[in-house]
Amino acid sequence: MAIEQTIITWIHLTSAAIWVGGTLFIGAVLAPILKTMSFSLEERLQMMIRVGRRFNKIAIPSLIILIITGIYSSSSFFNNSNLLFSTDYGNFLLIKIILVIALIITYIVHVRIIRKDVEEQIMSKKMSDKQIKKLRIKIIILGEILVILSVVILFMAALLDNGI
Repeated sequence: MAIEQTIITWIHLTSAAIWVGGTLFIGAVLAPILKTMSFSLEERLQMMIRVGRRFNKIAIPSLIILIITGIYSSSSFFNNSNLLFSTDYGNFLLIKIILVIALIITYIVHVRIIRKDVEEQIMSKKMSDKQIKKLRIKIIILGEILVILSVVILFMAALLDNGI
C-alpha cells in the first residue's frame, strides 16, 4: 500500500509540475518577453495562441490526472463526510477543492475565449486592432488568475501534505 501511495503522489506531483510550471512559464516568462519584441500585437497574440494550443496538449491531461489522483488520495475523507467538516485537514481540503473548481472554470473560460473561429480570425488578420487589444486584455487577466489559483492550490497541497 505504501508503494502505491508513493506512486500516486509522484504522478500527482509530476502533473502539478507540468501544470503549474507551464502556466508560470507562459505568464511570467514568455508573455513579458513577447512584449519586448518588435512584432505587432497581432503577431504576438498569434504566437501566444500557438504556444497555448501546444501547452494544452500536455496541460489538459495533466489537469485531469491531478484531479483523479487528488480524489484518489483524499478518498478516505470523501467516504466519511464528517471528516471533511469537523477537522482542519478536511476544511483545508474543501478550500482546495473550491479553488480547483474555480481554476477549472477559469481555464474553460480562457480556452473558450480563443475558440477556433476567433483563432482563425486572428491568424487570417480579419480582426481589428481594437478587437485584438480587447481580446488580449481578457486573455492576460484570465491567465493571471490561472497562475494565482495554481500557486495557491499548490500551497494548499503543501499544507495538506504537512497534515494541517
